[in-house]
Amino acid sequence: MNYSRIAGTGSYLPAKVLTNRDLEKMVDTSDQWIRERTGIEKRHIAAADETTCDLAEPAARRALQAAKVDSGEIDLIIVATTTPDQVFPSTACLLQQRLDIHGCPAFDVQAVCTGFVYAVAVADNFIRTGSARCALVVGAETFSRIVDWSDRGTSVLFGDGAGAVVLKASKEPGIISTHLHADGAYESLLRVPAGVSKGYDLVQEGGAYTEMRGNEVFRMAVTTLGRIVDETLQANGLQKTDIDWLIPHQANIRIIQATARKLRMPMERVVVTVSEHGNTSAASVPLALDVAVRDGRIQRGETLLMEAFGGGFTWGSVLLKY
Repeated sequence: MNYSRIAGTGSYLPAKVLTNRDLEKMVDTSDQWIRERTGIEKRHIAAADETTCDLAEPAARRALQAAKVDSGEIDLIIVATTTPDQVFPSTACLLQQRLDIHGCPAFDVQAVCTGFVYAVAVADNFIRTGSARCALVVGAETFSRIVDWSDRGTSVLFGDGAGAVVLKASKEPGIISTHLHADGAYESLLRVPAGVSKGYDLVQEGGAYTEMRGNEVFRMAVTTLGRIVDETLQANGLQKTDIDWLIPHQANIRIIQATARKLRMPMERVVVTVSEHGNTSAASVPLALDVAVRDGRIQRGETLLMEAFGGGFTWGSVLLKY
């Protein structure tokens, strides 16, 4: 039987840094308020001429280098993003062109903050069925493009970045299981109420920005992520103590802490990068994974649980042996 295993990781953050002190000059907020409620200290913001594909490319190249894989070996490209470069072609196709890869399937996945988890699940199934042997999976966002910087409820939360993994076919289990869910009944709690089909008038009127009912989203995220942890463990006959590392979506330190308590996992075993780059949506999980792999915390053979929650609502998890 085929399995997929992470062969390499990579990430990239744009050069411009926006600190909490910078935001104090832009909206009615304070460094203390942001830290206490979110755990965020700074976020990276793409330059005006920097696109999602511009962030995805260096993250992808670093993952390829770490995996010791030539771009010609890639036979599947999936990019998880809410902020594509253009209406079409997909950001995955644009990335494929940048990497000089030809002929393999390339497409985007849109599940907002859960996008990378969704994309890994799709790539895993391609490899398990023998439809691919070496997949490049990227989460990349220029989320700052859909943030109203005069709204203190959302402007303090989000940043830009990209993370990537290379998945290779293996005879030994790497990815053990994936669990994906969505419920569109909650779309009004977290959304951008504009788009191509609705017409560009909303965009021109300034309506193409993220809207969030923060308290309700927080409660749903904590409850839902607790359930996905239980579901993942039960599906695999595991105990909470069997998880070596939790790699959560980096949205809010309080949500991360609540999920860790659910696992009875000390925060020393949770990868937390939210203070350094805020909520980078689909990029946050692979960014956190790459940081912990490269600084030596995560070692081969350890059991990892990646989980995320995003607009839709969407939520999901990936259980894997690294």
